[in-house]
Amino acid sequence: MASVYFPFRSKVPGHLWPAFSSLCSPSSLVGTGFSNGEACIGSQIDTIISRIREGSSDDEVSKSLGHDEVCNAIPMSQNLVNVVLHRFKDDWKTSLGFFRWAGSRLGYEHAPESYDMMVDILGKLKQFDKMRALMEEMHHDNQVRLSTVAKAMRRLAGAREWEDAVRVFDDLGNFQLEKNTESMNLLLDTLCKERKVEKARAVFLELKSHISPNTHTFNIFIHGWCKANRVDEAEWTIQEMKGQGCHPCVISYSTIIQSYCRQSNFAKVYELLDDMQAQGCVPNVVTYTTIMCSLTQVERFEEALQIPERMRSLGCKPDTLFYNALIHTLGRAGQLREAVHVFEVEMPKNRVPPNTSTYNSMIAMYCHRSQEEKALNLLREIENSTFCKPDIQTYYPVLKSCLKTGKIDNLSEFLDDMVNKHHLSLDFSAYTLLIHGLCKANKCEWAYNLFEEMVGKDITPRHKTCALLLGEVKQKNMHDAAERIEVLMKQMKASE
Repeated sequence: MASVYFPFRSKVPGHLWPAFSSLCSPSSLVGTGFSNGEACIGSQIDTIISRIREGSSDDEVSKSLGHDEVCNAIPMSQNLVNVVLHRFKDDWKTSLGFFRWAGSRLGYEHAPESYDMMVDILGKLKQFDKMRALMEEMHHDNQVRLSTVAKAMRRLAGAREWEDAVRVFDDLGNFQLEKNTESMNLLLDTLCKERKVEKARAVFLELKSHISPNTHTFNIFIHGWCKANRVDEAEWTIQEMKGQGCHPCVISYSTIIQSYCRQSNFAKVYELLDDMQAQGCVPNVVTYTTIMCSLTQVERFEEALQIPERMRSLGCKPDTLFYNALIHTLGRAGQLREAVHVFEVEMPKNRVPPNTSTYNSMIAMYCHRSQEEKALNLLREIENSTFCKPDIQTYYPVLKSCLKTGKIDNLSEFLDDMVNKHHLSLDFSAYTLLIHGLCKANKCEWAYNLFEEMVGKDITPRHKTCALLLGEVKQKNMHDAAERIEVLMKQMKASE
């Protein structure tokens, strides 16, 4: 869908919703624990950004900043420069103009990271002549690093300028950089990530006579072939590795296993697991997590729940992500008691800390089975936790449960905690859930306030949401609201 111009911005009336608007402004960062020094830098950054004349040429931006007494009184630092470059990362003229001005300031020299950021911005926006010119300047100051070359090659490859990407590698000597295994791998990785595996292969065949490949070289090809959905070539690369005296590692096998998992070809998955063990390459926790998640996705729960035992038999220790996947699998299989045991007994016993996703899965399971009190106990636990904090997904099942049970007062309390205590903002799914739920609960005014807030954040609602709310506001004789919704629906239809 094309972008829609929204005919109104949120008025956000009511006892709660102004808090949401405050979260969308930079001022909402005040009082969030920044030191005085950080707050001072933040103020300086805001000043510079507010005085930059966007849309003009890079020379004009640089000159206008050079004549600005307020900006010239601000001391330059690498942190300040990098933040401003990031702010204008989609506007090369402003970025380059600011970069030139900052570099001209007495007592300040650009750090290599700032140069790399500027190279990346110019490459991203396909200003390749200017990117090359900047790299030449960097060359005179001995500022071109391998990371600089990597960014240039990646941006050229992303723009389908394959030959130019290879030419950057060919010119490494001009930058006093060495053509070696590391730099060759950067070029091959760049091409493979842009799905030009065959081009990468041709380059490799040219270079391998005088640059030795390593395990990472072949892993790049394995990943590239798998990304191109050519798993047979990836498996053949394993054999080629061995022929070149490189030992396939757990990454080599796990990449191919992941590809077979996506195809639900578990016979090949198990075959590769056996092959790994025969080669003395023990699968790691990431390998097993991938397999269990994939089995769960296709509802082969019994098989998925055999994975933990297989893993333990090889002495592979579970981590937080593995336990999260296991809890999710047990939940999908309807084994809540076992999931609780993993969360309350196994994880503490093995000293594996839960994270936000762990809590989210448990809270969602309890809410799904109408065990709201247990869900709320866990919600309070994560809210008071020192090592992880709730996110929007933590609250989603709780909000859904409140709407389902008609506990609207609790809903207000949770939303207030989300906004004012944890500084969370509603997303598309949460807005949709609340608007639909409040309409069904005969809380049409509140639903409409949320609708305005949603649209005010440039989040486009579904047609179904608009139609539902439109019917409700018409029943309540909210004529202005109905008119605004109808205007939005017409604009949404026109932009489809």
